[in-house]
Amino acid sequence: MFDKILIANRGEIALRIVYACKELGIKTVAVYSEADRNALHVRFADEAVCIGPPHSSESYLNIPHVISAAEVTSADAIHPGYGFLAENANFAEVCETSGITFIGPSPEVIRLMGEKDRARREMTAAGLPVVPGSDGIVGTEAEVRSAASDIGYPLMIKAAAGGGGKGMRVVGKESELLAQFSTAQNEARLAFGSPDVYIEKYVTRSRHIEFQVLGDKYGQVTHLGERECSVQRRHQKIVEESPSPAVTEEIRKTMGDVVIKAMSAIGYSNAGTVEFLMDEEGKFYFIEMNTRIQVEHPVTEMVTDVDLVKAQIQIAAGERLESIVPPGLRQRGHAIECRIVAEDPETFQPSAGRISVFHIPGGTGVRVDTAVYAEAVIPPYYDSLIAKLITRGKDRPEAIARMTRALEMFVVEGIQTSVSTHRKILADPDFQAGRYDTHFMERFRRTGVPV
Repeated sequence: MFDKILIANRGEIALRIVYACKELGIKTVAVYSEADRNALHVRFADEAVCIGPPHSSESYLNIPHVISAAEVTSADAIHPGYGFLAENANFAEVCETSGITFIGPSPEVIRLMGEKDRARREMTAAGLPVVPGSDGIVGTEAEVRSAASDIGYPLMIKAAAGGGGKGMRVVGKESELLAQFSTAQNEARLAFGSPDVYIEKYVTRSRHIEFQVLGDKYGQVTHLGERECSVQRRHQKIVEESPSPAVTEEIRKTMGDVVIKAMSAIGYSNAGTVEFLMDEEGKFYFIEMNTRIQVEHPVTEMVTDVDLVKAQIQIAAGERLESIVPPGLRQRGHAIECRIVAEDPETFQPSAGRISVFHIPGGTGVRVDTAVYAEAVIPPYYDSLIAKLITRGKDRPEAIARMTRALEMFVVEGIQTSVSTHRKILADPDFQAGRYDTHFMERFRRTGVPV
Protein backbone atom coordinates (compact mmCIF):
# COMPACT_ATOMS: atom_id res chain seq x y z
CA MET A 1 0.00 0.00 0.00
CA PHE A 2 1.07 3.59 -0.58
CA ASP A 3 2.68 5.63 2.18
CA LYS A 4 1.51 9.04 0.99
CA ILE A 5 -0.97 10.22 -1.65
CA LEU A 6 -1.14 13.71 -3.12
CA ILE A 7 -4.69 14.82 -3.91
CA ALA A 8 -4.67 16.82 -7.15
CA ASN A 9 -8.09 18.38 -6.66
CA ARG A 10 -10.21 20.57 -4.41
CA GLY A 11 -13.67 20.74 -2.83
CA GLU A 12 -15.77 17.80 -1.75
CA ILE A 13 -13.95 15.20 -3.85
CA ALA A 14 -10.61 16.19 -2.33
CA LEU A 15 -12.09 15.79 1.15
CA ARG A 16 -13.68 12.50 0.10
CA ILE A 17 -10.24 11.19 -0.88
CA VAL A 18 -8.84 12.32 2.48
CA TYR A 19 -11.50 10.19 4.21
CA ALA A 20 -10.57 7.10 2.17
CA CYS A 21 -6.85 7.56 2.79
CA LYS A 22 -7.34 7.96 6.55
CA GLU A 23 -9.28 4.68 6.67
CA LEU A 24 -6.48 2.96 4.76
CA GLY A 25 -3.77 4.45 6.99
CA ILE A 26 -2.25 6.53 4.18
CA LYS A 27 -0.83 10.02 4.71
CA THR A 28 -2.21 12.77 2.46
CA VAL A 29 -0.94 15.90 0.77
CA ALA A 30 -3.42 18.60 -0.24
CA VAL A 31 -2.58 21.05 -2.99
CA TYR A 32 -4.45 24.31 -3.09
CA SER A 33 -4.71 27.63 -4.85
CA GLU A 34 -4.50 30.92 -3.00
CA ALA A 35 -8.32 31.07 -3.09
CA ASP A 36 -8.56 27.76 -1.22
CA ARG A 37 -6.14 28.51 1.60
CA ASN A 38 -8.88 27.94 4.21
CA ALA A 39 -10.50 24.93 2.51
CA LEU A 40 -11.34 21.85 4.56
CA HIS A 41 -9.24 19.49 2.42
CA VAL A 42 -6.25 21.68 3.30
CA ARG A 43 -7.12 21.55 7.00
CA PHE A 44 -7.61 17.79 7.24
CA ALA A 45 -4.76 16.58 5.02
CA ASP A 46 -1.48 15.74 6.74
CA GLU A 47 0.42 18.23 4.59
CA ALA A 48 -0.57 21.05 2.23
CA VAL A 49 1.21 22.86 -0.57
CA CYS A 50 0.07 26.06 -2.29
CA ILE A 51 0.52 25.59 -6.03
CA GLY A 52 -0.52 28.95 -7.45
CA PRO A 53 -3.01 31.78 -7.88
CA PRO A 54 -6.81 31.26 -7.89
CA HIS A 55 -7.28 30.58 -11.61
CA SER A 56 -7.13 26.84 -12.24
CA SER A 57 -4.82 27.22 -15.22
CA GLU A 58 -2.19 28.59 -12.84
CA SER A 59 -2.81 26.09 -10.05
CA TYR A 60 -4.92 22.93 -10.29
CA LEU A 61 -4.23 22.51 -14.02
CA ASN A 62 -0.54 23.40 -13.74
CA ILE A 63 1.14 20.00 -14.17
CA PRO A 64 4.71 21.12 -13.24
CA HIS A 65 3.42 22.66 -10.01
CA VAL A 66 1.43 19.55 -9.07
CA ILE A 67 4.35 17.22 -9.79
CA SER A 68 6.75 19.45 -7.89
CA ALA A 69 4.42 19.36 -4.87
CA ALA A 70 4.40 15.55 -5.04
CA GLU A 71 8.18 15.41 -5.27
CA VAL A 72 8.95 17.81 -2.42
CA THR A 73 6.52 15.96 -0.11
CA SER A 74 7.72 12.49 -1.23
CA ALA A 75 4.24 11.38 -2.28
CA ASP A 76 4.33 8.02 -4.02
CA ALA A 77 0.91 8.34 -5.70
CA ILE A 78 -1.47 11.01 -6.99
CA HIS A 79 -5.26 10.80 -6.91
CA PRO A 80 -6.75 13.21 -9.47
CA GLY A 81 -10.40 13.04 -8.33
CA TYR A 82 -12.71 14.23 -11.12
CA GLY A 83 -12.36 17.26 -13.38
CA PHE A 84 -9.11 19.19 -13.71
CA LEU A 85 -6.38 16.63 -14.62
CA ALA A 86 -8.38 13.45 -13.99
CA GLU A 87 -8.69 12.51 -17.68
CA ASN A 88 -5.47 14.10 -18.91
CA ALA A 89 -3.35 11.37 -20.50
CA ASN A 90 -0.30 13.63 -20.58
CA PHE A 91 -0.54 14.14 -16.82
CA ALA A 92 -0.78 10.39 -16.24
CA GLU A 93 2.34 9.93 -18.38
CA VAL A 94 4.24 12.60 -16.47
CA CYS A 95 3.35 10.84 -13.23
CA GLU A 96 4.73 7.59 -14.61
CA THR A 97 7.99 9.12 -15.82
CA SER A 98 8.37 10.85 -12.44
CA GLY A 99 8.06 7.54 -10.61
CA ILE A 100 4.68 8.47 -9.10
CA THR A 101 1.66 6.16 -9.37
CA PHE A 102 -1.33 7.73 -11.10
CA ILE A 103 -4.49 6.43 -9.44
CA GLY A 104 -6.49 5.71 -12.55
CA PRO A 105 -6.20 3.80 -15.82
CA SER A 106 -3.13 3.81 -18.05
CA PRO A 107 -2.30 6.88 -20.17
CA GLU A 108 -2.99 4.83 -23.30
CA VAL A 109 -6.52 3.94 -22.21
CA ILE A 110 -7.24 7.50 -21.04
CA ARG A 111 -6.14 8.79 -24.44
CA LEU A 112 -8.13 6.14 -26.31
CA MET A 113 -11.39 6.80 -24.49
CA GLY A 114 -10.83 10.57 -24.40
CA GLU A 115 -10.73 10.78 -28.18
CA LYS A 116 -14.43 10.21 -28.67
CA ASP A 117 -14.33 9.17 -32.31
CA ARG A 118 -11.61 6.57 -31.59
CA ALA A 119 -13.56 5.38 -28.57
CA ARG A 120 -16.64 4.83 -30.72
CA ARG A 121 -14.65 2.72 -33.18
CA GLU A 122 -12.98 0.72 -30.41
CA MET A 123 -16.25 0.05 -28.59
CA THR A 124 -17.94 -0.96 -31.84
CA ALA A 125 -15.16 -3.47 -32.40
CA ALA A 126 -15.64 -4.71 -28.82
CA GLY A 127 -19.35 -5.35 -29.45
CA LEU A 128 -21.05 -2.25 -28.02
CA PRO A 129 -23.83 -0.71 -30.14
CA VAL A 130 -23.13 2.96 -30.85
CA VAL A 131 -25.30 5.86 -31.92
CA PRO A 132 -25.05 6.30 -35.74
CA GLY A 133 -22.60 9.08 -36.48
CA SER A 134 -19.80 10.46 -38.62
CA ASP A 135 -16.83 8.32 -39.48
CA GLY A 136 -14.34 10.33 -37.44
CA ILE A 137 -13.74 14.06 -37.13
CA VAL A 138 -15.61 16.56 -39.32
CA GLY A 139 -13.41 19.60 -39.88
CA THR A 140 -14.84 21.53 -42.81
CA GLU A 141 -18.24 22.85 -43.82
CA ALA A 142 -18.33 20.40 -46.71
CA GLU A 143 -17.61 17.47 -44.38
CA VAL A 144 -20.23 18.51 -41.85
CA ARG A 145 -22.85 18.97 -44.58
CA SER A 146 -22.08 15.54 -46.03
CA ALA A 147 -22.16 13.80 -42.64
CA ALA A 148 -25.41 15.52 -41.68
CA SER A 149 -27.00 14.47 -44.94
CA ASP A 150 -26.07 10.83 -44.28
CA ILE A 151 -27.15 10.82 -40.62
CA GLY A 152 -30.29 12.95 -40.82
CA TYR A 153 -31.89 15.36 -38.36
CA PRO A 154 -32.02 15.91 -35.46
CA LEU A 155 -28.33 15.40 -34.81
CA MET A 156 -25.74 16.35 -32.23
CA ILE A 157 -22.33 17.95 -32.75
CA LYS A 158 -19.90 16.87 -30.02
CA ALA A 159 -16.35 17.79 -29.03
CA ALA A 160 -13.97 14.93 -29.73
CA ALA A 161 -11.61 15.75 -26.85
CA GLY A 162 -13.96 16.19 -23.88
CA GLY A 163 -17.36 16.04 -22.27
CA GLY A 164 -19.44 17.72 -19.59
CA GLY A 165 -21.67 19.40 -22.17
CA LYS A 166 -18.93 21.64 -23.56
CA GLY A 167 -18.58 21.73 -27.34
CA MET A 168 -21.96 20.02 -27.68
CA ARG A 169 -24.81 21.34 -29.82
CA VAL A 170 -28.15 19.85 -30.90
CA VAL A 171 -29.13 20.69 -34.48
CA GLY A 172 -32.78 20.29 -35.42
CA LYS A 173 -32.66 21.36 -39.07
CA GLU A 174 -30.24 22.10 -41.90
CA SER A 175 -30.51 25.90 -41.60
CA GLU A 176 -28.96 25.70 -38.09
CA LEU A 177 -26.10 23.39 -39.01
CA LEU A 178 -23.21 25.68 -39.93
CA ALA A 179 -23.78 28.19 -37.13
CA GLN A 180 -23.95 25.42 -34.53
CA PHE A 181 -20.91 23.71 -36.08
CA SER A 182 -18.86 26.89 -35.67
CA THR A 183 -20.10 27.42 -32.12
CA ALA A 184 -19.26 23.85 -31.11
CA GLN A 185 -15.77 24.11 -32.60
CA ASN A 186 -15.05 27.37 -30.78
CA GLU A 187 -16.35 26.02 -27.49
CA ALA A 188 -14.32 22.82 -27.89
CA ARG A 189 -11.18 24.85 -28.63
CA LEU A 190 -11.64 26.96 -25.51
CA ALA A 191 -12.52 24.04 -23.22
CA PHE A 192 -10.13 21.35 -24.45
CA GLY A 193 -7.52 23.07 -26.62
CA SER A 194 -8.81 21.29 -29.73
CA PRO A 195 -11.59 22.33 -32.14
CA ASP A 196 -12.20 18.76 -33.32
CA VAL A 197 -15.84 17.68 -33.35
CA TYR A 198 -17.83 14.75 -34.67
CA ILE A 199 -21.54 14.15 -35.34
CA GLU A 200 -24.03 11.70 -33.86
CA LYS A 201 -27.68 11.00 -34.52
CA TYR A 202 -29.74 12.67 -31.78
CA VAL A 203 -31.83 10.01 -30.05
CA THR A 204 -35.11 11.61 -28.99
CA ARG A 205 -36.87 10.72 -25.74
CA SER A 206 -33.79 8.87 -24.57
CA ARG A 207 -32.62 8.07 -21.08
CA HIS A 208 -29.02 8.56 -19.94
CA ILE A 209 -27.84 5.31 -18.34
CA GLU A 210 -24.31 4.72 -17.10
CA PHE A 211 -22.56 1.63 -15.75
CA GLN A 212 -19.96 1.79 -12.99
CA VAL A 213 -17.00 -0.47 -13.76
CA LEU A 214 -13.92 -1.58 -11.84
CA GLY A 215 -10.96 -3.41 -13.29
CA ASP A 216 -7.74 -4.58 -11.64
CA LYS A 217 -4.20 -4.93 -12.99
CA TYR A 218 -4.65 -8.64 -13.62
CA GLY A 219 -7.34 -8.52 -16.29
CA GLN A 220 -10.37 -8.89 -14.03
CA VAL A 221 -13.30 -6.53 -14.72
CA THR A 222 -16.70 -6.19 -13.08
CA HIS A 223 -19.58 -3.73 -12.98
CA LEU A 224 -21.56 -2.46 -10.00
CA GLY A 225 -24.83 -1.81 -11.78
CA GLU A 226 -26.25 1.25 -13.44
CA ARG A 227 -27.12 4.82 -12.58
CA GLU A 228 -29.90 6.87 -14.16
CA CYS A 229 -28.67 10.38 -15.03
CA SER A 230 -31.42 11.70 -17.30
CA VAL A 231 -32.35 14.77 -15.23
CA GLN A 232 -29.96 17.22 -16.88
CA ARG A 233 -29.70 20.87 -17.77
CA ARG A 234 -27.41 21.85 -20.65
CA HIS A 235 -26.01 18.30 -20.52
CA GLN A 236 -25.03 18.76 -16.86
CA LYS A 237 -26.54 16.20 -14.47
CA ILE A 238 -28.78 17.48 -11.67
CA VAL A 239 -30.31 14.36 -10.10
CA GLU A 240 -29.00 10.80 -10.31
CA GLU A 241 -30.33 7.52 -8.97
CA SER A 242 -29.53 3.84 -8.79
CA PRO A 243 -30.94 1.56 -9.95
CA SER A 244 -32.69 3.12 -12.93
CA PRO A 245 -36.49 2.90 -12.82
CA ALA A 246 -36.42 2.04 -16.54
CA VAL A 247 -33.84 -0.77 -16.55
CA THR A 248 -35.24 -4.26 -16.13
CA GLU A 249 -33.21 -7.17 -14.80
CA GLU A 250 -32.97 -8.54 -18.35
CA ILE A 251 -31.71 -5.22 -19.79
CA ARG A 252 -29.28 -4.85 -16.86
CA LYS A 253 -27.74 -8.24 -17.53
CA THR A 254 -27.46 -7.59 -21.27
CA MET A 255 -25.85 -4.18 -20.78
CA GLY A 256 -23.60 -5.38 -17.98
CA ASP A 257 -22.31 -8.33 -19.99
CA VAL A 258 -21.34 -6.20 -23.00
CA VAL A 259 -19.75 -3.58 -20.73
CA ILE A 260 -17.51 -6.17 -19.07
CA LYS A 261 -16.59 -7.64 -22.45
CA ALA A 262 -15.69 -4.21 -23.87
CA MET A 263 -13.65 -3.14 -20.82
CA SER A 264 -11.80 -6.45 -20.83
CA ALA A 265 -10.98 -5.95 -24.51
CA ILE A 266 -9.16 -2.67 -23.84
CA GLY A 267 -7.50 -3.88 -20.62
CA TYR A 268 -9.27 -1.38 -18.42
CA SER A 269 -7.91 -0.93 -14.89
CA ASN A 270 -9.31 1.15 -12.00
CA ALA A 271 -12.71 2.88 -11.80
CA GLY A 272 -14.58 4.12 -14.84
CA THR A 273 -18.06 4.76 -16.18
CA VAL A 274 -19.51 3.60 -19.50
CA GLU A 275 -22.35 5.86 -20.63
CA PHE A 276 -25.31 4.97 -22.84
CA LEU A 277 -28.46 6.42 -24.32
CA MET A 278 -31.45 4.11 -24.03
CA ASP A 279 -34.59 4.61 -26.11
CA GLU A 280 -38.21 3.89 -25.21
CA GLU A 281 -37.93 0.32 -26.50
CA GLY A 282 -34.95 -0.49 -24.27
CA LYS A 283 -32.39 -0.34 -27.07
CA PHE A 284 -29.14 1.16 -25.86
CA TYR A 285 -26.23 2.92 -27.55
CA PHE A 286 -22.73 3.68 -26.27
CA ILE A 287 -21.97 7.40 -26.20
CA GLU A 288 -18.74 7.80 -24.20
CA MET A 289 -16.64 6.62 -21.29
CA ASN A 290 -15.31 8.61 -18.34
CA THR A 291 -11.98 7.18 -17.18
CA ARG A 292 -12.28 8.44 -13.59
CA ILE A 293 -14.50 8.52 -10.54
CA GLN A 294 -17.82 10.24 -11.24
CA VAL A 295 -19.49 13.03 -9.29
CA GLU A 296 -22.47 10.74 -8.79
CA HIS A 297 -20.51 7.73 -7.51
CA PRO A 298 -22.15 7.86 -4.02
CA VAL A 299 -25.46 6.44 -5.27
CA THR A 300 -23.61 3.29 -6.37
CA GLU A 301 -21.80 3.14 -3.04
CA MET A 302 -25.11 3.39 -1.18
CA VAL A 303 -26.68 0.40 -2.95
CA THR A 304 -23.56 -1.82 -3.07
CA ASP A 305 -21.62 -0.91 0.10
CA VAL A 306 -18.45 -0.70 -2.01
CA ASP A 307 -16.25 2.34 -1.26
CA LEU A 308 -15.26 3.29 -4.79
CA VAL A 309 -12.53 5.75 -3.82
CA LYS A 310 -10.88 3.21 -1.55
CA ALA A 311 -11.25 0.67 -4.37
CA GLN A 312 -9.40 3.01 -6.73
CA ILE A 313 -6.50 3.27 -4.31
CA GLN A 314 -6.42 -0.46 -3.58
CA ILE A 315 -6.45 -1.35 -7.29
CA ALA A 316 -3.67 1.15 -8.05
CA ALA A 317 -1.64 -0.42 -5.22
CA GLY A 318 -1.97 -3.84 -6.85
CA GLU A 319 -4.81 -5.49 -4.96
CA ARG A 320 -6.98 -7.99 -6.78
CA LEU A 321 -10.59 -7.24 -7.60
CA GLU A 322 -11.96 -10.26 -5.73
CA SER A 323 -10.60 -8.86 -2.46
CA ILE A 324 -12.45 -5.57 -3.04
CA VAL A 325 -15.79 -6.56 -4.61
CA PRO A 326 -17.53 -9.66 -3.24
CA PRO A 327 -18.47 -12.19 -5.94
CA GLY A 328 -22.13 -12.05 -6.94
CA LEU A 329 -22.60 -8.54 -5.58
CA ARG A 330 -26.07 -7.11 -6.23
CA GLN A 331 -27.63 -3.70 -5.75
CA ARG A 332 -29.79 -3.46 -2.61
CA GLY A 333 -32.41 -0.80 -2.08
CA HIS A 334 -32.52 2.51 -3.94
CA ALA A 335 -30.41 5.67 -3.77
CA ILE A 336 -30.85 9.20 -5.13
CA GLU A 337 -28.37 12.08 -5.34
CA CYS A 338 -29.09 15.79 -5.73
CA ARG A 339 -26.22 18.02 -6.79
CA ILE A 340 -26.51 21.19 -4.70
CA VAL A 341 -24.87 24.04 -6.58
CA ALA A 342 -24.25 27.70 -5.81
CA GLU A 343 -26.42 29.39 -8.40
CA ASP A 344 -29.55 31.47 -8.83
CA PRO A 345 -32.43 28.96 -9.19
CA GLU A 346 -34.21 31.18 -11.70
CA THR A 347 -31.39 32.39 -13.96
CA PHE A 348 -28.89 29.57 -13.23
CA GLN A 349 -26.15 32.18 -12.87
CA PRO A 350 -23.34 31.26 -10.40
CA SER A 351 -23.68 32.70 -6.90
CA ALA A 352 -20.28 33.27 -5.27
CA GLY A 353 -19.85 34.76 -1.79
CA ARG A 354 -19.65 33.97 1.92
CA ILE A 355 -21.97 31.40 3.48
CA SER A 356 -23.47 32.80 6.69
CA VAL A 357 -25.57 29.77 7.74
CA PHE A 358 -24.98 26.16 6.71
CA HIS A 359 -27.12 23.37 8.16
CA ILE A 360 -27.07 19.92 6.62
CA PRO A 361 -29.77 17.30 7.19
CA GLY A 362 -29.17 13.95 8.87
CA GLY A 363 -31.06 10.88 9.95
CA THR A 364 -31.37 7.34 8.67
CA GLY A 365 -30.38 6.87 5.05
CA VAL A 366 -29.07 10.43 4.52
CA ARG A 367 -25.52 11.30 3.39
CA VAL A 368 -24.01 14.68 2.57
CA ASP A 369 -20.68 14.97 0.72
CA THR A 370 -19.43 18.54 1.05
CA ALA A 371 -16.38 20.65 1.85
CA VAL A 372 -18.50 23.70 2.76
CA TYR A 373 -19.08 25.14 6.24
CA ALA A 374 -20.56 28.25 7.83
CA GLU A 375 -18.42 31.32 6.96
CA ALA A 376 -16.79 29.49 4.06
CA VAL A 377 -16.27 31.61 0.96
CA ILE A 378 -17.44 30.22 -2.38
CA PRO A 379 -14.96 31.61 -4.94
CA PRO A 380 -16.01 32.51 -8.49
CA TYR A 381 -13.17 30.59 -10.14
CA TYR A 382 -14.36 26.98 -10.00
CA ASP A 383 -17.30 24.65 -10.52
CA SER A 384 -20.40 25.73 -8.58
CA LEU A 385 -20.99 22.36 -6.86
CA ILE A 386 -21.07 22.87 -3.08
CA ALA A 387 -22.62 19.63 -1.83
CA LYS A 388 -24.03 16.28 -2.86
CA LEU A 389 -27.12 15.20 -0.94
CA ILE A 390 -27.71 11.44 -1.12
CA THR A 391 -30.52 9.36 0.34
CA ARG A 392 -31.08 5.62 0.43
CA GLY A 393 -34.26 3.67 1.06
CA LYS A 394 -35.44 0.10 0.92
CA ASP A 395 -37.15 1.09 -2.36
CA ARG A 396 -37.52 4.15 -4.61
CA PRO A 397 -40.54 5.69 -2.81
CA GLU A 398 -38.67 5.61 0.51
CA ALA A 399 -35.54 7.13 -1.07
CA ILE A 400 -37.70 9.93 -2.55
CA ALA A 401 -39.46 10.53 0.77
CA ARG A 402 -36.12 10.81 2.56
CA MET A 403 -34.74 13.14 -0.09
CA THR A 404 -37.85 15.33 0.16
CA ARG A 405 -37.53 15.82 3.92
CA ALA A 406 -33.71 16.19 3.67
CA LEU A 407 -34.08 19.00 1.12
CA GLU A 408 -36.58 20.73 3.42
CA MET A 409 -33.94 20.68 6.19
CA PHE A 410 -30.98 21.74 4.04
CA VAL A 411 -30.32 25.38 4.96
CA VAL A 412 -27.81 27.61 3.19
CA GLU A 413 -27.79 31.38 3.68
CA GLY A 414 -25.52 34.04 2.24
CA ILE A 415 -25.53 32.64 -1.29
CA GLN A 416 -28.21 31.28 -3.60
CA THR A 417 -28.44 27.54 -4.23
CA SER A 418 -30.37 24.98 -6.27
CA VAL A 419 -32.15 23.48 -3.22
CA SER A 420 -35.53 24.97 -4.20
CA THR A 421 -35.17 23.59 -7.74
CA HIS A 422 -34.44 20.13 -6.38
CA ARG A 423 -37.49 20.29 -4.13
CA LYS A 424 -39.65 21.05 -7.17
CA ILE A 425 -38.10 18.18 -9.16
CA LEU A 426 -38.74 15.70 -6.34
CA ALA A 427 -42.38 16.89 -6.16
CA ASP A 428 -42.96 16.47 -9.90
CA PRO A 429 -45.46 13.65 -10.62
CA ASP A 430 -43.50 12.41 -13.63
CA PHE A 431 -40.29 12.19 -11.61
CA GLN A 432 -42.05 10.41 -8.77
CA ALA A 433 -43.47 7.89 -11.23
CA GLY A 434 -40.11 7.40 -12.95
CA ARG A 435 -41.54 8.73 -16.23
CA TYR A 436 -38.75 10.95 -17.46
CA ASP A 437 -36.00 11.23 -20.03
CA THR A 438 -33.20 13.65 -20.95
CA HIS A 439 -35.80 16.29 -21.93
CA PHE A 440 -37.35 16.30 -18.47
CA MET A 441 -35.82 19.64 -17.45
CA GLU A 442 -37.03 21.36 -20.64
CA ARG A 443 -40.63 20.37 -19.89
CA PHE A 444 -40.14 21.02 -16.17
CA ARG A 445 -38.97 24.58 -16.75
CA ARG A 446 -42.00 25.28 -18.95
CA THR A 447 -44.56 23.95 -16.47
CA GLY A 448 -42.93 24.03 -13.05
CA VAL A 449 -44.29 22.65 -9.81
CA PRO A 450 -44.95 25.03 -6.90
CA VAL A 451 -43.31 24.27 -3.56
